[in-house]
Amino acid sequence: MKIITIDTASRIPKYKQIVLSIEIAIAENRLKKNDKLPSVNKVSIEFSLSRDTVLLAYDELKKRGIIYAMLGKGYYVKSVEFSFEQRIFMLFDELNIFKEDIYNSFLETMNNAAQVDIFFHHFNIEMFKKLINESNGNYSKYIIMPTNLVGASSLIKTLPKQDVYILDQTNSDLNDYPSIHQNFIKDIYQGLLKGKHLIDKYKKLILIFPGFREPLGMKVGFEKFCNDNSIQYEIISEFIKKEIQKGEVYIIPDDRDLVKVIEKSKHQNLKLGKDFGIISYNETSLKKVVEEGITTISTDFVAMGKNLAQMILTGKKEQIENKSELIIRKSL
Repeated sequence: MKIITIDTASRIPKYKQIVLSIEIAIAENRLKKNDKLPSVNKVSIEFSLSRDTVLLAYDELKKRGIIYAMLGKGYYVKSVEFSFEQRIFMLFDELNIFKEDIYNSFLETMNNAAQVDIFFHHFNIEMFKKLINESNGNYSKYIIMPTNLVGASSLIKTLPKQDVYILDQTNSDLNDYPSIHQNFIKDIYQGLLKGKHLIDKYKKLILIFPGFREPLGMKVGFEKFCNDNSIQYEIISEFIKKEIQKGEVYIIPDDRDLVKVIEKSKHQNLKLGKDFGIISYNETSLKKVVEEGITTISTDFVAMGKNLAQMILTGKKEQIENKSELIIRKSL
Protein backbone atom coordinates (compact mmCIF):
# COMPACT_ATOMS: atom_id res chain seq x y z
CA MET A 1 0.00 0.00 0.00
CA LYS A 2 1.54 3.27 -1.14
CA ILE A 3 1.50 5.96 1.55
CA ILE A 4 3.52 8.77 0.00
CA THR A 5 3.19 10.13 -3.52
CA ILE A 6 5.29 12.86 -5.10
CA ASP A 7 4.38 14.72 -8.27
CA THR A 8 7.61 16.11 -9.74
CA ALA A 9 5.64 18.40 -12.07
CA SER A 10 3.72 20.00 -9.23
CA ARG A 11 4.53 23.46 -7.91
CA ILE A 12 3.87 22.26 -4.35
CA PRO A 13 7.15 21.88 -2.40
CA LYS A 14 8.16 18.22 -2.03
CA TYR A 15 8.12 18.31 1.77
CA LYS A 16 4.54 19.62 1.72
CA GLN A 17 3.54 16.81 -0.63
CA ILE A 18 4.93 14.33 1.92
CA VAL A 19 2.99 16.00 4.74
CA LEU A 20 -0.23 16.04 2.71
CA SER A 21 0.21 12.41 1.62
CA ILE A 22 0.49 11.23 5.22
CA GLU A 23 -2.45 13.38 6.36
CA ILE A 24 -4.63 11.97 3.59
CA ALA A 25 -3.52 8.40 4.35
CA ILE A 26 -4.57 8.87 7.98
CA ALA A 27 -7.84 10.55 7.03
CA GLU A 28 -8.65 7.66 4.66
CA ASN A 29 -7.74 5.05 7.32
CA ARG A 30 -4.82 3.71 5.31
CA LEU A 31 -2.61 4.62 8.26
CA LYS A 32 -3.74 3.90 11.81
CA LYS A 33 -2.43 4.84 15.25
CA ASN A 34 1.06 3.42 15.95
CA ASP A 35 1.57 2.37 12.30
CA LYS A 36 5.16 2.82 11.19
CA LEU A 37 5.95 5.36 8.46
CA PRO A 38 8.39 4.70 5.61
CA SER A 39 11.93 5.46 6.79
CA VAL A 40 13.65 8.71 5.89
CA ASN A 41 16.18 6.79 3.77
CA LYS A 42 13.51 4.85 1.94
CA VAL A 43 11.51 7.97 1.02
CA SER A 44 14.70 9.81 0.08
CA ILE A 45 15.87 7.04 -2.27
CA GLU A 46 12.45 6.24 -3.76
CA PHE A 47 11.74 9.83 -4.78
CA SER A 48 15.34 11.06 -5.29
CA LEU A 49 14.97 13.60 -2.50
CA SER A 50 17.51 14.88 -0.01
CA ARG A 51 17.24 13.52 3.53
CA ASP A 52 16.74 17.10 4.70
CA THR A 53 13.55 17.39 2.62
CA VAL A 54 12.06 14.24 4.17
CA LEU A 55 13.17 15.25 7.66
CA LEU A 56 11.56 18.67 7.20
CA ALA A 57 8.24 16.99 6.42
CA TYR A 58 8.48 14.56 9.34
CA ASP A 59 9.51 17.37 11.71
CA GLU A 60 6.43 19.38 10.72
CA LEU A 61 4.21 16.36 11.39
CA LYS A 62 5.94 15.87 14.76
CA LYS A 63 5.35 19.51 15.77
CA ARG A 64 1.66 19.10 14.99
CA GLY A 65 1.44 15.98 17.17
CA ILE A 66 0.55 13.69 14.26
CA ILE A 67 3.64 11.43 14.41
CA TYR A 68 6.37 10.61 16.91
CA ALA A 69 9.92 9.26 16.63
CA MET A 70 11.48 6.30 18.44
CA LEU A 71 15.25 6.52 18.58
CA GLY A 72 16.83 3.95 16.28
CA LYS A 73 13.46 2.57 15.20
CA GLY A 74 11.78 5.24 13.08
CA TYR A 75 8.60 7.29 12.90
CA TYR A 76 5.10 6.22 13.94
CA VAL A 77 1.56 7.61 13.81
CA LYS A 78 0.80 9.26 17.14
CA SER A 79 -2.70 10.62 16.58
CA VAL A 80 -5.51 10.07 14.13
CA GLU A 81 -7.69 12.68 15.85
CA PHE A 82 -6.09 15.71 14.27
CA SER A 83 -8.27 18.13 12.37
CA PHE A 84 -7.82 17.41 8.70
CA GLU A 85 -10.46 18.79 6.39
CA GLN A 86 -10.12 18.04 2.75
CA ARG A 87 -10.37 21.13 0.58
CA ILE A 88 -11.81 20.33 -2.83
CA PHE A 89 -11.44 22.54 -5.89
CA MET A 90 -14.33 21.99 -8.31
CA LEU A 91 -14.12 23.60 -11.77
CA PHE A 92 -17.29 23.45 -13.89
CA ASP A 93 -17.84 24.84 -17.36
CA GLU A 94 -21.08 26.67 -16.54
CA LEU A 95 -23.95 26.68 -14.07
CA ASN A 96 -27.14 25.08 -15.34
CA ILE A 97 -29.77 22.75 -13.92
CA PHE A 98 -27.74 19.64 -14.85
CA LYS A 99 -24.55 20.89 -13.20
CA GLU A 100 -26.58 21.92 -10.17
CA ASP A 101 -27.84 18.33 -9.86
CA ILE A 102 -24.24 17.03 -9.98
CA TYR A 103 -23.07 19.56 -7.39
CA ASN A 104 -25.93 19.01 -4.94
CA SER A 105 -25.64 15.22 -5.19
CA PHE A 106 -21.88 15.44 -4.63
CA LEU A 107 -22.29 17.63 -1.53
CA GLU A 108 -25.00 15.39 -0.10
CA THR A 109 -22.85 12.26 -0.50
CA MET A 110 -19.73 13.96 0.91
CA ASN A 111 -21.84 14.76 3.99
CA ASN A 112 -19.65 17.63 5.20
CA ALA A 113 -16.46 15.56 4.90
CA ALA A 114 -14.77 18.34 2.93
CA GLN A 115 -14.81 22.02 2.13
CA VAL A 116 -15.86 22.38 -1.52
CA ASP A 117 -15.07 25.52 -3.51
CA ILE A 118 -16.76 25.69 -6.93
CA PHE A 119 -15.61 27.82 -9.87
CA PHE A 120 -16.71 28.25 -13.50
CA HIS A 121 -14.53 28.73 -16.58
CA HIS A 122 -17.42 29.51 -18.99
CA PHE A 123 -15.60 27.73 -21.86
CA ASN A 124 -12.85 30.36 -21.75
CA ILE A 125 -9.34 28.89 -21.86
CA GLU A 126 -7.76 31.98 -20.28
CA MET A 127 -10.18 31.78 -17.36
CA PHE A 128 -9.50 28.04 -17.15
CA LYS A 129 -5.76 28.68 -17.02
CA LYS A 130 -6.10 31.42 -14.39
CA LEU A 131 -8.22 29.29 -12.08
CA ILE A 132 -5.96 26.23 -12.42
CA ASN A 133 -2.81 28.26 -11.71
CA GLU A 134 -4.32 30.05 -8.72
CA SER A 135 -5.65 26.84 -7.15
CA ASN A 136 -2.51 24.74 -7.63
CA GLY A 137 -1.17 23.64 -4.25
CA ASN A 138 -4.08 25.03 -2.25
CA TYR A 139 -6.37 22.00 -2.34
CA SER A 140 -6.25 18.31 -1.48
CA LYS A 141 -8.45 17.28 -4.45
CA TYR A 142 -9.17 18.83 -7.85
CA ILE A 143 -12.35 18.06 -9.82
CA ILE A 144 -12.22 19.37 -13.38
CA MET A 145 -14.63 19.58 -16.33
CA PRO A 146 -12.24 20.02 -19.27
CA THR A 147 -15.03 20.19 -21.93
CA ASN A 148 -13.74 20.89 -25.46
CA LEU A 149 -11.18 23.52 -24.46
CA VAL A 150 -7.99 23.31 -26.51
CA GLY A 151 -5.03 23.22 -24.15
CA ALA A 152 -7.04 22.17 -21.09
CA SER A 153 -5.26 18.81 -20.78
CA SER A 154 -1.78 20.32 -20.54
CA LEU A 155 -2.98 22.74 -17.84
CA ILE A 156 -4.59 19.92 -15.86
CA LYS A 157 -1.27 18.05 -15.93
CA THR A 158 0.37 20.85 -13.92
CA LEU A 159 -1.78 19.81 -10.92
CA PRO A 160 -0.75 16.98 -8.54
CA LYS A 161 -1.74 13.97 -10.63
CA GLN A 162 -2.78 11.77 -7.70
CA ASP A 163 -5.33 14.39 -6.60
CA VAL A 164 -7.11 15.12 -9.91
CA TYR A 165 -10.50 13.75 -10.98
CA ILE A 166 -12.10 14.37 -14.38
CA LEU A 167 -15.85 14.99 -14.53
CA ASP A 168 -18.47 14.74 -17.30
CA GLN A 169 -16.15 14.80 -20.33
CA THR A 170 -12.78 13.19 -20.81
CA ASN A 171 -10.43 12.65 -23.74
CA SER A 172 -7.49 10.49 -24.80
CA ASP A 173 -4.98 12.87 -23.17
CA LEU A 174 -6.62 12.28 -19.79
CA ASN A 175 -7.26 8.53 -19.95
CA ASP A 176 -4.97 7.76 -17.01
CA TYR A 177 -6.89 10.08 -14.66
CA PRO A 178 -9.80 8.82 -12.55
CA SER A 179 -13.09 10.04 -13.97
CA ILE A 180 -16.87 9.92 -13.93
CA HIS A 181 -17.78 10.73 -17.50
CA GLN A 182 -20.26 10.33 -20.30
CA ASN A 183 -19.47 8.29 -23.39
CA PHE A 184 -21.14 10.62 -25.86
CA ILE A 185 -20.51 8.49 -28.94
CA LYS A 186 -22.06 5.39 -27.38
CA ASP A 187 -24.83 7.25 -25.55
CA ILE A 188 -26.31 8.97 -28.58
CA TYR A 189 -25.83 5.87 -30.75
CA GLN A 190 -27.53 3.53 -28.27
CA GLY A 191 -30.25 6.06 -27.55
CA LEU A 192 -31.16 6.44 -31.22
CA LEU A 193 -30.99 2.68 -31.68
CA LYS A 194 -33.47 2.18 -28.85
CA GLY A 195 -35.87 4.62 -30.55
CA LYS A 196 -35.30 3.32 -34.09
CA HIS A 197 -38.74 1.70 -34.29
CA LEU A 198 -40.20 5.21 -33.94
CA ILE A 199 -37.52 6.99 -35.97
CA ASP A 200 -38.25 4.69 -38.93
CA LYS A 201 -41.58 6.41 -39.58
CA TYR A 202 -39.71 9.65 -40.37
CA LYS A 203 -37.68 10.59 -43.43
CA LYS A 204 -34.69 12.47 -42.06
CA LEU A 205 -32.72 13.15 -38.88
CA ILE A 206 -31.29 16.63 -38.25
CA LEU A 207 -28.71 17.31 -35.52
CA ILE A 208 -28.46 20.93 -34.35
CA PHE A 209 -24.79 21.07 -33.37
CA PRO A 210 -23.19 24.50 -32.80
CA GLY A 211 -20.00 22.66 -31.74
CA PHE A 212 -18.76 25.21 -29.24
CA ARG A 213 -20.02 23.74 -25.97
CA GLU A 214 -21.32 20.43 -27.25
CA PRO A 215 -19.02 17.37 -27.03
CA LEU A 216 -17.72 16.20 -30.42
CA GLY A 217 -18.73 12.64 -29.49
CA MET A 218 -22.39 13.57 -30.00
CA LYS A 219 -21.74 14.36 -33.65
CA VAL A 220 -19.59 11.25 -34.18
CA GLY A 221 -22.19 8.94 -32.61
CA PHE A 222 -25.02 10.57 -34.56
CA GLU A 223 -23.24 10.20 -37.90
CA LYS A 224 -22.33 6.59 -37.14
CA PHE A 225 -25.93 5.69 -36.30
CA CYS A 226 -27.29 7.30 -39.47
CA ASN A 227 -24.64 5.71 -41.70
CA ASP A 228 -24.98 2.26 -40.11
CA ASN A 229 -28.74 2.33 -40.59
CA SER A 230 -28.83 4.08 -44.01
CA ILE A 231 -30.82 7.00 -42.61
CA GLN A 232 -30.83 10.37 -44.36
CA TYR A 233 -29.38 13.01 -42.09
CA GLU A 234 -28.11 16.57 -41.83
CA ILE A 235 -26.00 18.46 -39.29
CA ILE A 236 -26.64 22.18 -38.90
CA SER A 237 -24.85 24.65 -36.63
CA GLU A 238 -27.90 26.79 -35.86
CA PHE A 239 -31.67 26.90 -36.29
CA ILE A 240 -32.26 30.24 -37.99
CA LYS A 241 -34.55 31.00 -40.94
CA LYS A 242 -35.22 27.31 -41.40
CA GLU A 243 -38.55 25.80 -42.28
CA ILE A 244 -39.42 22.51 -40.63
CA GLN A 245 -40.32 19.88 -43.20
CA LYS A 246 -42.78 17.11 -42.48
CA GLY A 247 -40.99 13.85 -41.73
CA GLU A 248 -37.97 15.43 -40.00
CA VAL A 249 -36.69 14.55 -36.54
CA TYR A 250 -34.56 17.14 -34.75
CA ILE A 251 -31.85 16.03 -32.31
CA ILE A 252 -31.33 19.06 -30.03
CA PRO A 253 -28.51 19.26 -27.43
CA ASP A 254 -29.19 22.90 -26.42
CA ASP A 255 -32.51 23.83 -24.81
CA ARG A 256 -32.41 27.28 -26.41
CA ASP A 257 -32.66 25.57 -29.80
CA LEU A 258 -35.43 23.37 -28.43
CA VAL A 259 -37.53 26.46 -27.74
CA LYS A 260 -36.81 27.84 -31.24
CA VAL A 261 -37.88 24.62 -32.96
CA ILE A 262 -41.11 24.34 -30.95
CA GLU A 263 -41.96 28.00 -31.61
CA LYS A 264 -41.31 27.55 -35.33
CA SER A 265 -43.51 24.47 -35.48
CA LYS A 266 -46.41 26.43 -34.01
CA HIS A 267 -46.01 29.15 -36.67
CA GLN A 268 -46.14 26.41 -39.30
CA ASN A 269 -49.08 24.65 -37.63
CA LEU A 270 -47.17 21.38 -37.45
CA LYS A 271 -48.09 18.64 -34.97
CA LEU A 272 -45.15 17.46 -32.84
CA GLY A 273 -44.89 13.67 -32.77
CA LYS A 274 -46.90 13.36 -35.98
CA ASP A 275 -45.65 15.82 -38.62
CA PHE A 276 -42.14 16.00 -37.18
CA GLY A 277 -40.23 14.73 -34.15
CA ILE A 278 -37.89 15.98 -31.47
CA ILE A 279 -35.25 14.23 -29.36
CA SER A 280 -33.75 16.55 -26.76
CA TYR A 281 -30.55 16.04 -24.79
CA ASN A 282 -30.46 16.02 -20.97
CA GLU A 283 -33.52 15.32 -18.86
CA THR A 284 -35.35 18.00 -16.87
CA SER A 285 -38.68 17.93 -15.06
CA LEU A 286 -40.04 20.49 -17.53
CA LYS A 287 -39.51 18.15 -20.48
CA LYS A 288 -41.98 15.71 -18.95
CA VAL A 289 -44.83 18.19 -19.47
CA VAL A 290 -43.83 20.51 -22.36
CA GLU A 291 -45.84 19.67 -25.50
CA GLU A 292 -47.20 16.57 -23.71
CA GLY A 293 -43.66 15.27 -23.21
CA ILE A 294 -40.28 15.70 -24.91
CA THR A 295 -38.23 12.59 -25.69
CA THR A 296 -34.73 12.86 -24.23
CA ILE A 297 -31.36 11.16 -24.28
CA SER A 298 -29.91 11.78 -20.85
CA THR A 299 -27.31 10.65 -18.37
CA ASP A 300 -28.11 10.44 -14.66
CA PHE A 301 -26.55 13.62 -13.25
CA VAL A 302 -27.46 12.79 -9.66
CA ALA A 303 -25.64 9.45 -9.98
CA MET A 304 -22.65 11.27 -11.49
CA GLY A 305 -22.25 13.48 -8.42
CA LYS A 306 -22.84 10.59 -6.01
CA ASN A 307 -20.35 8.26 -7.73
CA LEU A 308 -17.69 10.96 -7.79
CA ALA A 309 -18.07 11.64 -4.06
CA GLN A 310 -17.91 7.93 -3.27
CA MET A 311 -14.73 7.60 -5.32
CA ILE A 312 -13.08 10.40 -3.35
CA LEU A 313 -14.32 9.12 0.03
CA THR A 314 -13.05 5.58 -0.62
CA GLY A 315 -9.81 6.64 -2.29
CA LYS A 316 -10.58 4.58 -5.40
CA LYS A 317 -9.14 5.60 -8.76
CA GLU A 318 -11.38 4.40 -11.61
CA GLN A 319 -12.66 5.49 -15.01
CA ILE A 320 -16.45 5.12 -14.86
CA GLU A 321 -18.88 5.71 -17.71
CA ASN A 322 -22.04 7.24 -16.31
CA LYS A 323 -25.18 5.49 -17.57
CA SER A 324 -27.42 7.10 -20.17
CA GLU A 325 -30.83 6.21 -21.52
CA LEU A 326 -33.48 7.24 -24.03
CA ILE A 327 -36.72 8.39 -22.37
CA ILE A 328 -39.46 8.07 -24.97
CA ARG A 329 -42.34 10.56 -24.91
CA LYS A 330 -44.90 11.94 -27.36
CA SER A 331 -42.46 14.23 -29.22
CA LEU A 332 -41.20 11.16 -31.11
